Amino acid sequence: MEDLKERVAAIKQKLDFEKLRQEAREIEALSAHPEFWQDQQGAAEKMKKLALINKQIAEIEELEISLDEKKVAKLELQTFLSGEQDQLAAIFSIHAGQGGVEAMDWAAMLKRMYLRFLEKRGWGYQVVDETLGDEAGIKSITMIIDGFYAYGWLKREAGTHRLVRQSPFNADKLRQTSFALVEVLPKIENTGDISLNENDLEIQFYHASSHGGQNVQKVSTAVRIKHKPTGITISSQSQRYQAQNRKIALEILQAKLWGLRQAQAKLEEQRLKGGRTQAAWGTQIRSYVLHPYKMVKDLRTGYETGDTQAVLDGGLEGFIEAELRSVV
Repeated sequence: MEDLKERVAAIKQKLDFEKLRQEAREIEALSAHPEFWQDQQGAAEKMKKLALINKQIAEIEELEISLDEKKVAKLELQTFLSGEQDQLAAIFSIHAGQGGVEAMDWAAMLKRMYLRFLEKRGWGYQVVDETLGDEAGIKSITMIIDGFYAYGWLKREAGTHRLVRQSPFNADKLRQTSFALVEVLPKIENTGDISLNENDLEIQFYHASSHGGQNVQKVSTAVRIKHKPTGITISSQSQRYQAQNRKIALEILQAKLWGLRQAQAKLEEQRLKGGRTQAAWGTQIRSYVLHPYKMVKDLRTGYETGDTQAVLDGGLEGFIEAELRSVV
């Protein structure tokens, strides 16, 4: 019992419990002023953040009373999320690799796996852009995942995911290897020195192909923004109005530029240390083998399981927890 009390006290300190309470009080005070509600979208985001903070405060307070071992262990994991951006929402993308319909089907399987994971955690999401495959699956999808510490929990899912299985698209059912790339970026609230020059942007408007209902099919509400210096292109077509899609596309572009800067800094650090500096399309992080045996294995931590169906149904907790603990 004393050990559990000490662990709860350590959790409160590491999660800065008093800071959480202060932040909650500040948002509550702001919401009491009429001008707070003039920016409806901004107000909604603040109130959503307040709800998440209050939920965490309640969880910590409940732990102090119940001292439930499993709940203590679960919340301890969150203390490993100490990055500056970890508590933010996540911009999450899946891209099919080379391999045609096989890779597109694998990308769709990953989409289903992650959506199941989000459902289990009670996190919301918004599909910003999705391109369907020509015959099956998807070529790519980008979504914004709302959840306290969503970026922190998901950022190490970024990388190349490899699937080995008997092909369902081949009459001979030959063994096929497919790849898909997962990208994870924080939905940055304060971009700091990541600024955008309008002269660097090439903006196009077009008819949305999916999401948003009848209105977006008739009007050019979808937005595509190209950042000319880097060649990064972002599309958003989920919202009913052009201005909303433009805002989302700009937010994702800023996150992409932030991620690019982080990657460049990491490469420079490796170069100075004499490490490898080659930038690859993606680093393979996990292998999903469905034939000739069943095994999902994380290549960074060595964590593995033979229950492949549970993993593909969203059971990623063991992999994510192993990766969080490995970097502490």
